Amino acid sequence: MLNIRVICVGRLRERFYTDAAAEYAKRLSAFCRLEICELPEERRPASPSPAATAAALSREGEAIAAKIPPGAFTAALCVEGDLLASEDVARLLERRALSGSPRLCFLIGGSDGLDEAVKKRADMRISMSRMTFPHHLARVMLLEQLYRGFQISEGGRYHK
Repeated sequence: MLNIRVICVGRLRERFYTDAAAEYAKRLSAFCRLEICELPEERRPASPSPAATAAALSREGEAIAAKIPPGAFTAALCVEGDLLASEDVARLLERRALSGSPRLCFLIGGSDGLDEAVKKRADMRISMSRMTFPHHLARVMLLEQLYRGFQISEGGRYHK
């Protein structure tokens, strides 16, 4: 069974996000071992300088790196990543499940995104869209796409 860890900067607070994430986590339990790892977002001043933002991103990046399982294939969610169709997500899941190390780790940054070092370390970069979304919504969207990917692989009706 595929082991998937989603490392997120920031906690879900709004009930509509927590409910949606919990629903997809429940659905995914039939297909994989899912772990959501929430890391605190670094504090920033009200109007941070570029240097303050970079320093906070660097600290968040170090925390993310410490939580990536050894040998895991990592995918950083960032706007400059590759746009994938749901079928591409299904193929990614299939490839990882059949690999010698069926560990997959998705990285979601906070409100300022991911540190460049984290993105460089990742095995791939994925963009949800060229549009900008809140990072909390990105988590829900990722979980939904993972569920959809497993459904596609199994020929399920959900994808239709």
